[in-house]
Amino acid sequence: MKKKQYLFLIIPLIGSLVAIGAIFAWGLTPGIDLAGGSMLQVSYEERPSVELVNEKLAPLGYGEIRVQPSGDHDFILRQRELTNEEKQALSAALGELGTFSEVQFNSVGPSIGDEIVHKSWWAVALVSLAIVSFIAFAFRHVSKPVASWKYGLVTIVTLVHDVLVPIGLFAYLGHAHGAEIGVFFIVAILTTLGISINDTIVIFDRIRENLRINEIKHRGELFADVVWRSTKQSLTRSINTSMTVVIMLVALFILGPESTKDFSLTLIIGMVAGTYSSLLLASPLLIFIEERQRKNTGVQST
Repeated sequence: MKKKQYLFLIIPLIGSLVAIGAIFAWGLTPGIDLAGGSMLQVSYEERPSVELVNEKLAPLGYGEIRVQPSGDHDFILRQRELTNEEKQALSAALGELGTFSEVQFNSVGPSIGDEIVHKSWWAVALVSLAIVSFIAFAFRHVSKPVASWKYGLVTIVTLVHDVLVPIGLFAYLGHAHGAEIGVFFIVAILTTLGISINDTIVIFDRIRENLRINEIKHRGELFADVVWRSTKQSLTRSINTSMTVVIMLVALFILGPESTKDFSLTLIIGMVAGTYSSLLLASPLLIFIEERQRKNTGVQST
């Protein structure tokens, strides 16, 4: 396993770079709860084509209206915020294409959307800061051979990886399939952070315990051996726990309503990325840091 430690680092590095490239190339498509606007979902007895809907709505002069098929009979229309009169005119135009029923209509002003985005960024930043602060506090007595604050540094790197992967995926999905991000997406990202840090703490705590036992029993075990032994001791538990949650999320994604699909997909990707990073990114990073500082100081690892 030790021989493959740098391979374990390359895989998440490539994944993170691909995600960053997707974010810069395509960006994220905000939903109406973040960007503001209105969303109308209608269900037709016999659904017309998207082209016919666009042709019928063009004379209204509402600017861009994104028409997205949903299921076998529904359309989801997203456009700027509409007045009551404009919404009635939109419904009348849709009615000329066939008999339909209105499933739901939501409208969010741009100021509310900006406020949600602002608070969401603060939430992600504060949660990340709180997590790292807790790691530094919990491991404050661990100073040999790797200082406690470096455990926090490794935690930051793994969390960045765990967030980049689902964000990069949705940048691609937004470009290729019109997927949008909203409040549920942000909740899923925060949940991913919590789940990922849980697995990481379990492994770090196992490392701390094994280091303490080695010190008491005066063992000369290498730090890398301690880390890999601790990782293997936590491997089965972490994978079993994550797989249980992933199975539930896959069922929700397949069988759940349309409104929860993006949420469940984000959590699935985040769970997989978080489990991998906790087991096979955090551990090699700790070993890499210990080896680098040992080479710089010339001190033998213990």
